[in-house]
Amino acid sequence: MNESILTMTDNMNLLIALPEIILMVAASVILLIDMFLRDARRLVTFWLSMITLAACVAVSTYLYYSVDTSIYTFHKMFVIDPMSSMLKIFSAVAVAFTLIYSRRYVTDRGITGTSSHGLGGEFYVLALFALMGQMVMISGANLLIVYLGLELLSLSLYALVALRRDDSMSTEAAMKFFILGALASGFMLYGMSMLYGATGTLDLVEIARGITSGNIDKTVLVFGIVFLVAGLAFKLGAAPFHMWVPDVYQGASTPVTLLIGGAPKLAAFAICMRLLVEGLSPLAMDWQQMLMVLAVLSMTIGNITALVQTNIKRMLAYSSVAHMGFMLLGLLSGMVDGDISSVANAYSSAMFYAIAYVLATLGAFGVILLLSRSGFEADRIDDFKGLNQRSPWFAFVMMLMMFSLAGLPPLVGFYAKLAVLQALIGVNQFALAIVAVLLSLVGAFYYLRLIKVMYFDEPVSTEKITAGVDLRVALGINGVLVLALGLMPGSLFTACAKAIVSTLAS
Repeated sequence: MNESILTMTDNMNLLIALPEIILMVAASVILLIDMFLRDARRLVTFWLSMITLAACVAVSTYLYYSVDTSIYTFHKMFVIDPMSSMLKIFSAVAVAFTLIYSRRYVTDRGITGTSSHGLGGEFYVLALFALMGQMVMISGANLLIVYLGLELLSLSLYALVALRRDDSMSTEAAMKFFILGALASGFMLYGMSMLYGATGTLDLVEIARGITSGNIDKTVLVFGIVFLVAGLAFKLGAAPFHMWVPDVYQGASTPVTLLIGGAPKLAAFAICMRLLVEGLSPLAMDWQQMLMVLAVLSMTIGNITALVQTNIKRMLAYSSVAHMGFMLLGLLSGMVDGDISSVANAYSSAMFYAIAYVLATLGAFGVILLLSRSGFEADRIDDFKGLNQRSPWFAFVMMLMMFSLAGLPPLVGFYAKLAVLQALIGVNQFALAIVAVLLSLVGAFYYLRLIKVMYFDEPVSTEKITAGVDLRVALGINGVLVLALGLMPGSLFTACAKAIVSTLAS
């Protein structure tokens, strides 16, 4: 560990919370600056947001290489460790890609509903506050802090979905999202209150110690876990708590859909690790059984329902449900009958899977946003007919994303699925592994259907596809990452394993 970091043991050290402080201050300043900008100059908001994200990535990268153990601050309510730093880096990068992909869309149509044109600064500011919520969730070492981060993220996303006030579908989606989200937050809060009532503490480490002592009524704890897992399943979009996902994905504007379907999945993985693994590991046998049911239902409902979708955003929504089920397989294969030998491999495979999924989702929605133009939403599968004839490069990028989501070699999605399956087999969960493979084969159909439409159907439009340099570069980098990490997955998987081992060991 870097010697300069060794002094970070006092309760009010601000350095380890520097990414959050930078983000909070910058988002507030950008909000004030945006108030005084005319529509024609609101590109300033975009670039200020990108500079803020770059600063967050730089500081988080420094902390990742400087801190190789868990260090707490704010009276042990906030923690920095390799896992949190790594997830913050990828979360900020994911939001940066989202803003780049969304810039032209937001500029062309003014998604705030306040004007028919002009860049809506609200979108960028709310995206930054949503990222702030994710970072707080990722570093939360206390039930209260985790919940505060979750609500900051949720409230920002509720507002983003409702930005198009004149669009009835967006308004309906926002209402569903808000009502069901409030219900899920209530579940989580009630579960947390039961854990607090049983253990007398909100600190996750102390909760684990209290459970291990054996002096706590297990019945109350199990009831608390049931409500907690139900709330987590909603935030993940796992079946049977997935009812909001397709409607919100379709009803929200495409940039907002990407913001919901991308980086927040990393934060959701983080709170699963914080709450279930770090706080409730002595009760792993109880919550693993719940995750098993959620995983099988999610993969079944998600993949089968996606087969019949004609709207690509709804298809990717049900695809998200299935992928979250697959990620849960990694989380539930960590401990079996008290044996913790497979913990590092299982949790690192789940972390690797979450990152691989987010990378492919970013690229897929990037192409959708590229094809969208003023007065036209490229949200139907038929809108992709003959894309290869119109633009071979963008068709190739979309094909890479679909192949990765389907889990086909040599892309990163294949190795991610393989890592999870190896974790399952390592704990003798052969039946679950077989079910996961069969359902993945079912899911491959709707991804391949889109590729067939792009390469073998006649185009419905011959209009030239135009894209800015930033969007082309971002899509190119996104495609290279998905391909390169599939060909050489070792470095990322090793980083995930190191982050998990260092975090759990401390």
